[in-house]
Amino acid sequence: MLKKRIRHQADEAELNITAFMNLMIILVPVLLLSMVFANITVLELKLPNQSVDDQLDLNELQLEVVIRTDRLVLADTIKGPIQEFPKIKDSHDFSGLSKLLVTIKKKVPEKRDITLLAEESTEYQTLVAVMDSVRSYKTVVVASVVDAELFPDISIGDAPEPLAGEKQAGGDA
Repeated sequence: MLKKRIRHQADEAELNITAFMNLMIILVPVLLLSMVFANITVLELKLPNQSVDDQLDLNELQLEVVIRTDRLVLADTIKGPIQEFPKIKDSHDFSGLSKLLVTIKKKVPEKRDITLLAEESTEYQTLVAVMDSVRSYKTVVVASVVDAELFPDISIGDAPEPLAGEKQAGGDA
């Protein structure tokens, strides 16, 4: 007798990708939503030149804003302080600084650079707010509110220690 050989056909295994699809349904929207919150803004800073070739013109206005914990000081590096803006209700007077800079910009429209000198304890948000205040201001042109340029070339440095006669916040001398 001949034995019949029975061939068993191997059942094809079904791929169960339900769990993977569920993961993708959740992961894709979460990644897309996180892209909006990972928005990075780049601020262009102009570092001071260290070359000897750049001769200092003593007649040129060299503006600097010193950010202290209790006030903002607008000064000319050659002639000294122009005006101080003390804190108003625990907040720096950014609008007062901006208004004075608008007046200065009208007198010297070709001037584009300014230096910000911040104390070590200066908060990041305060530094950014001062940068926004010195970079541009809001004005109305043809019934539209636009940002007008003030001093877009910003250099950043460390604020000098307060002089012996200057008051310092927190009682530290």
